[in-house]
Amino acid sequence: MSTYLIFGMTYAFACAVQPGPFLAYLIAQALAHGWRRTLPAAFAPLLSDGPVILLTLLVLTQIPVWLAPGLRLAGGCFLLYLAYGAWQSWRKYPQRLTEASSGRQGLLKAVTVNLLNPGPYLGWSLVMGPLLLKGWRETPVHGIALLGSFYGVMVLSLMGIIVLFASARRLGPRVNRVLVGLSALALAAFGGYQLWAGLHALL
Repeated sequence: MSTYLIFGMTYAFACAVQPGPFLAYLIAQALAHGWRRTLPAAFAPLLSDGPVILLTLLVLTQIPVWLAPGLRLAGGCFLLYLAYGAWQSWRKYPQRLTEASSGRQGLLKAVTVNLLNPGPYLGWSLVMGPLLLKGWRETPVHGIALLGSFYGVMVLSLMGIIVLFASARRLGPRVNRVLVGLSALALAAFGGYQLWAGLHALL
């Protein structure tokens, strides 16, 4: 079970600190209105990801078992692609942050953007979905551990970012840049692990 807990926590942290529309919304709201009024927005993924999870799991349960190693290989490549994007964001983070913080979106719009964004669909179809099904088939406890650790760390990480930017405006960008760098390393490590697991299953 520890493998599922560690993967869920690490992947959630990496996703939470990635620059994007939702993170931009949180930063803008935290700077403009403070952490107390912005904190509920950290729970938005719990609202928006439900339909994404149901849709991807419905599709994944229909595919033949022999495709599972191929999905793991695709998931590994996707994680390495995310790691490269995170590394690029780390290199250009001050500019990216300045651009992102200028946009203001309502919570409902942020949830809608997340639903229409291909990122969650790719993440759940190539990474989280196959792992959740694998863990659930072993024992439901593994699947619950993966989901619980992922969304627990996701919400806590988003809350931390909100408080960070609301209370330490000057320190926030520097600390968040470090977090983006750490997420790049985590994504690269798990991408390599997924590729190894996929190749091992094929061979």
